[in-house]
Amino acid sequence: MEAVKISPKFQVVIPRDVREKLRLVAGQTMQVVAYGNRIELIPEREITEMRGFLKGIDVTVERESDRL
Repeated sequence: MEAVKISPKFQVVIPRDVREKLRLVAGQTMQVVAYGNRIELIPEREITEMRGFLKGIDVTVERESDRL
């Protein structure tokens, strides 16, 4: 985990290793969500990039009776 400073314009710089790991690009849109005392930035992706992201998920979970 890395620390960043908030600028006088309330901007932050996403560290390079995080940008590279998440394949973020300049101008990309992100969703901003506040959860209690934390902020989450969620990068928007093209639907075609989402193909296969659930591969290997365990589908054998027991469901509630109203969800069958």
